[in-house]
Amino acid sequence: MRIPNHAAVAETVDCAKLRGKSWGSAVLNASLRRFLKEHQLVTNSLKDHDEYRYAHPQWIIDYIRRDWPLEWAKVLHANNQQAPMTLRVNHLRNQRDTYLGLLKEAGIPASAAFTATGVTLRKSVAVERLPGFSDGLVSVQDCAAQLAATVLGVDSRHRVLDACCAPGGKTAHILESNAELKDLTAIDINPARMTMTKETLERLKLKACLVTDDAATPERWWHGKLFDRILLDAPCSASGVIRRHPDIKILRRSKDIHNLIKQQGRLLSALWPLLASGGRLLYATCSIVNDENDCQIQRFLEVTKNASVIPIDVPWGYHTSNGRQILPGQMSMDGFYYALLKKSG
Repeated sequence: MRIPNHAAVAETVDCAKLRGKSWGSAVLNASLRRFLKEHQLVTNSLKDHDEYRYAHPQWIIDYIRRDWPLEWAKVLHANNQQAPMTLRVNHLRNQRDTYLGLLKEAGIPASAAFTATGVTLRKSVAVERLPGFSDGLVSVQDCAAQLAATVLGVDSRHRVLDACCAPGGKTAHILESNAELKDLTAIDINPARMTMTKETLERLKLKACLVTDDAATPERWWHGKLFDRILLDAPCSASGVIRRHPDIKILRRSKDIHNLIKQQGRLLSALWPLLASGGRLLYATCSIVNDENDCQIQRFLEVTKNASVIPIDVPWGYHTSNGRQILPGQMSMDGFYYALLKKSG
């Protein structure tokens, strides 16, 4: 990095003081300076360890290597790269080619991305620099997340539920893709993130019924009218977006996977009765862990006789038993999983 070693050490020591942990300053200072002094010796001793070579915790490496035996090293490499800044053009307000022209006028190099609404910037910029951002012409959203609105297949007649919706990117995209859609409910359990959803819709001049509650307890918020389309953007390990949130490597633990699987199953079971006969539920995660994705859907199918998989026949991602999996870096996208279910009877 461009920061000199001595400055990095000094700043790190100062951080301990700012955090009210001055007792740790001496230990940090001594440890970091010793590392710099013995750097070659330390790195030589670590070079055969996967955690050092791939800059991931061993448990994440093990999951990815197990689920993606041919692609695991490529995935880990992609996780360590900086993700591109990708935009979603609001088709209610302008077209992509028009917006690319605005970016050119603003001196921001960009190109059309994989999706019909996607634009990739050559270099990230503050959103305040994006032409028309405050007026709702564009939003920041990776192309993998932009695919949800298309796969869900909403039209203006549908009643739509966006479960676990915050911070509102997919909610907004569904509304942008269906100018006449009048009946969309968006729910999330986190009040602070629901505030972000509200602000997103206000900026884009879009309207939805916003509910702050647990989507898995519909008896508290559902009014009894069935939905034609449900998007369940389930809580997950976020193992597909590590390149955007590298702190996941530190903050996430292997034991979290089991709890997340239980939460995902609870949401699927609670929301399925809210879906009308012939309706569709799109299960989505930003995970690449099979236990949260294909295996989760398989468990649900085994106990839900009126549920069946609709194949997602598209030119992106990998075909899986029950859905479609994008791996980090594929077509410059984040890691995402989609499974589309239909209700019969």
